[in-house]
Amino acid sequence: MKILNRYILKSFLAPFLATFFIILFVLIMQALWLQFDKIAGKGISMVIILKFLSYMSLMMVPTALPIAILLSSIMALGNMAENYEFAAVKSAGISLQRFIRPLVILMFFMSIANFLFLNYVFPYASLKSKNLIYNMKMKEPGLALVPGTFNTEIPNYSIKFDEKYGEEENFLKNVLIYDLRSNTVNNKVITAKKGEIVSEEGSRYLTLVLEDGYYAEDMIGNKTTVESRKRAPFTKAHFDHYEVNIDVSNIGDFDPDEVRYKTGKEMLSLKQLDFFVDSLQTPYRDFVINRASRVYTTLKVNNLVKDSLGGKTLKPEILDNFNERNRRVIAKNASTTVLGNLENLRNFKNTLKDKTKIINGYNVEFHKRIAFSVACLVLFFVGTPLGSIIRKGGFGLPMIIAVTIFVIYFFISTFGKNMAESNRVTPFIGGWMATFILLPFGVLLMIRATNDKGLFNLDAFLQPVTTVFNKLFKLNKK
Repeated sequence: MKILNRYILKSFLAPFLATFFIILFVLIMQALWLQFDKIAGKGISMVIILKFLSYMSLMMVPTALPIAILLSSIMALGNMAENYEFAAVKSAGISLQRFIRPLVILMFFMSIANFLFLNYVFPYASLKSKNLIYNMKMKEPGLALVPGTFNTEIPNYSIKFDEKYGEEENFLKNVLIYDLRSNTVNNKVITAKKGEIVSEEGSRYLTLVLEDGYYAEDMIGNKTTVESRKRAPFTKAHFDHYEVNIDVSNIGDFDPDEVRYKTGKEMLSLKQLDFFVDSLQTPYRDFVINRASRVYTTLKVNNLVKDSLGGKTLKPEILDNFNERNRRVIAKNASTTVLGNLENLRNFKNTLKDKTKIINGYNVEFHKRIAFSVACLVLFFVGTPLGSIIRKGGFGLPMIIAVTIFVIYFFISTFGKNMAESNRVTPFIGGWMATFILLPFGVLLMIRATNDKGLFNLDAFLQPVTTVFNKLFKLNKK
């Protein structure tokens, strides 16, 4: 049996190592392509690019591992079944479960290794890569400006625009600039219909060339009181052409190892994720309680008193107990109160949804890390019987089947994550949904492979149809 165990391990590990590094290379190239615009043309050294690729490779290992396990298990068992080696093993009285026992033990260790990788190495690599991407973006800040939002990465300026266009994407549309050099108050505002980013290599300045806009400024000076600020003069001027020179000399010399973001859910270990969720729960509950108390107070429920009419008979319709003038006052006050509370509740609903989504996102990430580790074992139990059933080795058909199954797994996982973040299911179900769905499928395939049955029993589908046609044919003949 030791010889058989060594043989099955060798037959599995050879395609596993090959497929693992191939899949890892493809995933790294995909990640590099997505971040290519933040790296290309900025004069970043090869050492920093290689450092970025090393972080990305560490982040892609937990994804490449389940795909490689699924593909290599289909290839190994499919190749054995195709060469009738599996039939020879069965003829010797060795069941499928006993035959793959060494691989099952190996999968347990791989699942544990993937869990440790996701808990310790993946957060570190994610922290380093995210911050390195941001630092590389700031190597040339003009390329880091994002349309539709306020860009505050450039010191002393807050810049917003609707669209970036042109071959080099250096033309802007509907530009809004807050000049914050004097203080943090938006005293200087510049608007323009068009703008252009002009920057020369080696220059310490980034120039924004603006056209057809307005320049507005509050002439506050050193006056600090509120009344003096209200009486301060205000200037406004229209311009056809205006240039804003921004000193970016301190931005270009960036430190690739500088850490700016630390609390992203991908950057935290399981222990940190659990602590972070607990720390968010308390302000979340306080927020809900405060909003409920505010609605309670606004509706003046706390001012309700006992009936003081002394047994006087009242009409069923409440407004019929008042004169015309008081009816109008009551209706107007009630309408104002209801509309105000409805608007507050709509705003509260959106805010509550955002806060819930943040908490659920961290919670889902916690369960997803564990589920993704168990996925190594689950996908193995899907791929092993599938390989013995299809009886096809090599890279062709097994590759197609493995990619299809993993895409389905990834789609279900993403679907569960989105449902959990929108509070439609619990974070536990959202994180484990793909694993729970694929596990019965693996058990079914294992049962069919043990009983030497095919992937589908076509006779079970064709026999009723054949019977119906035979009866109809005999009936027509009569």
